[in-house]
Amino acid sequence: MNKIERIINEIAQNKIEFDKGCITLLNDKDFNFETIFNYLQDYIFNSIPEKTNYNTETYQNAIKTIPLKSTFTPIVILKSFETKIAFNKLENIIENERQKTIIALLWILKQTDTERRNTECRNGCGHEWHNIE
Repeated sequence: MNKIERIINEIAQNKIEFDKGCITLLNDKDFNFETIFNYLQDYIFNSIPEKTNYNTETYQNAIKTIPLKSTFTPIVILKSFETKIAFNKLENIIENERQKTIIALLWILKQTDTERRNTECRNGCGHEWHNIE
């Protein structure tokens, strides 16, 4: 697990405070939107319990509670389009919306991964990212 993946998973698992983790990730000298976006997309898609239905209650509630203005472009996209279409649009979002996109996706991962850890993985699992110290 590299540094970026570790920070993402520490945020998702409440091992570091959400705002502090976001600042750490966004201000990292190696910040690369495409790389972080791809990690988040993979983690989110894998954390949704019913893989055939990305509109699960946990996922939808996560979108509703993103700690950003609901009128920000990434949130509008997430609320307006099916999950895979929204992610395709977010992947190509304009430069000045990228940090908001990362914050929104980190929040979604935090919610969906918590649900997964409390259900599918509650009795332990082999996921490396769920076993970080």
